[in-house]
Amino acid sequence: MTAASPPRPRTPRRRSALIPAIVVVIALVVLLLVLAQLWTEGLWFSQLGYWRVLRTEWLTRLALFVGGFAVMGGAVAWSLSYGYRSRPVYAPSTPEQANLDQYREAVEPLRRLVTIVAPTVLGLFAGAAAAQQWQTVQLWIHGGTVGQKDPQYGVDLGFYLFVLPGLRFVVSFLIAVTVLAGIAGVVTQYLYGGLRIGGRRGEGSRTTRAARVHLSVIAAVLMLLIAANYWLDRYSILTKVGAKITGASYTDVHAVIPAKAILAGIAVFVAVTFILTAVRGNWRLPAIGVGLMIIAAIAVGGIYPAIVQRFQVQPNAQDAESEFIQRNIQATRTAYGIDDVDERAYTAQTTASAGQLRQDAETTASIRLLDPNIVSPSFKQLQQVKAFYNFPDTLSVDRYTIDGQSRDTVIAVRELDQGGLDQAQRNWVNDTTVYTHGYGVVAAYGNTTQGRGAPDFFEGGIPSAGQLGEYQPRIYFSPKAPEYSIVGGPESSKGWELDYPDDSPAGSATTRFPTQSVSAGPSIGSPWNKLLYTIKFGSEQILFSDRVTSDSQILYDRDPRDRVQKVAPYLTLDGRVYPAVVDGRVKWIVDGYTTSNQYPYSASRSLDDATIDSLTETSQAVQALSPKNVNYIRNSVKATVDAYDGSVTLYAWDPSDPVLKAWSKIFPSTLEPLSSIDGTLMSHLRYPEDLFKVQRALLGKYHVTDPKQFFTGGDFWQTPNDPTVTQKVAQPPYYLTLKMPDQEKAAFSLTTTYIPFGTNARETLQGYLAVDADAGGTSGKPSSDYGKLRILALPRDSNVPGPGQVNNNFTTDPTVSNELNILGRGDSTVVRGNLLALPVGNGFLFVQPVYLQARTGTVFPLLQRVLVSFGDDIGFSDTLDGALDQVFGGDSGANAGDAGKPPADSTGGTGGTGTGGTGGGATPSPDQAQARSDLDRALQQAQKAIQDSQAALASGDFTAYGNAQKALQNAVQEAVDAQARLGETTSGTSGSGSTASPTPTPTPTNGG
Repeated sequence: MTAASPPRPRTPRRRSALIPAIVVVIALVVLLLVLAQLWTEGLWFSQLGYWRVLRTEWLTRLALFVGGFAVMGGAVAWSLSYGYRSRPVYAPSTPEQANLDQYREAVEPLRRLVTIVAPTVLGLFAGAAAAQQWQTVQLWIHGGTVGQKDPQYGVDLGFYLFVLPGLRFVVSFLIAVTVLAGIAGVVTQYLYGGLRIGGRRGEGSRTTRAARVHLSVIAAVLMLLIAANYWLDRYSILTKVGAKITGASYTDVHAVIPAKAILAGIAVFVAVTFILTAVRGNWRLPAIGVGLMIIAAIAVGGIYPAIVQRFQVQPNAQDAESEFIQRNIQATRTAYGIDDVDERAYTAQTTASAGQLRQDAETTASIRLLDPNIVSPSFKQLQQVKAFYNFPDTLSVDRYTIDGQSRDTVIAVRELDQGGLDQAQRNWVNDTTVYTHGYGVVAAYGNTTQGRGAPDFFEGGIPSAGQLGEYQPRIYFSPKAPEYSIVGGPESSKGWELDYPDDSPAGSATTRFPTQSVSAGPSIGSPWNKLLYTIKFGSEQILFSDRVTSDSQILYDRDPRDRVQKVAPYLTLDGRVYPAVVDGRVKWIVDGYTTSNQYPYSASRSLDDATIDSLTETSQAVQALSPKNVNYIRNSVKATVDAYDGSVTLYAWDPSDPVLKAWSKIFPSTLEPLSSIDGTLMSHLRYPEDLFKVQRALLGKYHVTDPKQFFTGGDFWQTPNDPTVTQKVAQPPYYLTLKMPDQEKAAFSLTTTYIPFGTNARETLQGYLAVDADAGGTSGKPSSDYGKLRILALPRDSNVPGPGQVNNNFTTDPTVSNELNILGRGDSTVVRGNLLALPVGNGFLFVQPVYLQARTGTVFPLLQRVLVSFGDDIGFSDTLDGALDQVFGGDSGANAGDAGKPPADSTGGTGGTGTGGTGGGATPSPDQAQARSDLDRALQQAQKAIQDSQAALASGDFTAYGNAQKALQNAVQEAVDAQARLGETTSGTSGSGSTASPTPTPTPTNGG
């Protein structure tokens, strides 16, 4: 027999290094992803000079997260741990306990994991929720007094704006912590026998002493927090939204508020009973207390207020609620800045007479006929130049001083639109390093047009030329800018960024962004930054492209509105961002609001609902405000964003605003004083549209200041629907230069109309609201009239047609309807522009431009006719003067030349001449014949200049294009002069009320 061989020794099993390696790789990837967001965000804020804003926000969020995590996780962990450590050693032997033994055996292997994971998960959620309240906490810390007291308690309003929201957050958070800790304690004590449910008498106590102390203390804390919540409800009720008003009503003051105080006292009493239970071991007393609290909540908190409302208030509602309605009226008017409205009765005439408009010649001369919501296609066709440039769907209205006169202007920036590039041109190099910016602004007079109704441009072309002088035309930052671009390159390089097409051998002019002297974005020259931005944007080309050099900068977050929102996260921004040429730079102007929903007694409004109109519904260029509810708003900040380098400047426009004062403490040195606004910038600042929309919505009701009249609601107004669109949505406000009846001279204003409130009310004009929108041109100080709100209140039995009725009158007038049908035949489409209302001639004048555009193919509108209405009289002509003469008997008295403005004939669109009358068939005089001959020759020269311009554009010959444009301008001027002489020789021969026929004039491709 052979001896058995000894067993081989077992070699220890090596632990695989694969799993730790995978964990490390995953951790590194996650770290890189986080860094790609956080680090690049820090670079962005640092480059812009607002690192302190980001640091303050991050540190506050971090502190609240850690605090919320610690409080929630610690409380739940303590409750679980104490419940386990205080468990009875020997649990009573009962059938119920036998079942629990099985559960404990199943849970025991996971107990340690549960006691760690459960508090951690709850702590993470709580920390994240707490971090969201960073603005509330910062305002609580830095908020001050307002200097006004509430009418109920006599407490400074700063308590409501800053302190109360913070207290409510803390109390609500602690209630949630206590409830979850209590649930954890109950479950643990029950599972391990410290708490028994049910059972028969004589079986011993249902709770152990430790369990009794544990749960009683938690219950006592919860009762104290509920008491604090009831007490704070007494103050929060002043911002409660009721059926008729916001704030405490008669029933609230005389029943609900006392009930809250009683319930708070009962909750404190119940908390004391729980403490006694922890000491004495009897649950009967707290059970009685809880029952008493429930009964009191039903009787005192519910039944008693209902009785007061039913038997005291409703039979005498008008008198009972009068004091509280008055509180609501005063608070609302103050909180929305409508407490200083100049309201006056205006008995508008509805019949027109000759010379009636003479005293309002300055207003009628400035009537804007160019509708910024319609003429964008005309800007595109006449000024776009290349498909990769574009204009917004809705243009902006501003005013510029041209030849010493302030002129209403329609203006737009020629933005870069990479969507217009051919797909063969779309690649990372072109998209990121070549097509990086737009070029120049285009501006046209608001009240004049060129031949055939084309916009009368006073600034345009590439390179930019016109009346605005020299400015930096490159637009790197705009609402439609690409997601990101990389600019700059070696200083020795001429650059590869496209400026514009030209007639050079290369076919285009290029530029190199001077990154050595101008900072527009974070540096992307280092390998580390390249790596992080590669991850951030998911483009490996950033890491490997030779065009990303040590001199390169990366531009992103380029929408002006987004840039302002990031550096001023506490602001609610206006939906409209508009450009202005200021001191040789194109600046985007953004209006910022500080808001609150904690102003006592002020009416609460949804910003979204209040600012929606036909423009926000149809235009991508205008954004609706956030859907949050507010009852306090101030236009406290004016911000600018430089279109070239993206720099953001915040100006403290309303330094007296208490909310802005608090944020100035939170983010010191981020706001520039009002005195730093120079006169040029001040002249382009205007009253913001969204604030005006909110105010007009409130003034529809709160122009009524008598509480008894407010209670009946018989004099409420509403904004009419826009009659130019099919959907039922509010008519937008319009910027106009006009003179209100109490003003000495015309002013740039924002206007709106009112009709009676109600779905079935007749749509007669009931009120007219205008605000002085021009901040003025003085450095560091806006005009004294800026922001002045004026209301013209018509008699309740007014028969002045509102916008809807005026539109109906236009549509059903046989002459107008017939001619519009003729114009719209074949391949043409009639487009009716904004319906403007102006208080002139001791009545109301409505003016609507009428455009004609092709139905298919190249489509852009040209102004062809003007509709005018005064009372029930209608004028329809190809010039504004012609339409006014029809309404006012041939002598409107609106000759703008008397007011130092452009001749009224120039405001009409196509420069028509009157026909008909007594002299229509007379033989022309020698002067007439010569003038007509000169006119025909000038029109032929203009037509040739247009053809030359189009040919030059097609071939990219911008030198020839410029020469053709000069020839066009000369020809147009000769035509205007000839037509003026022709008009002089025929004066007095045309019959009043006749419809002018358009003189056939060419449509220029570019204006000057």
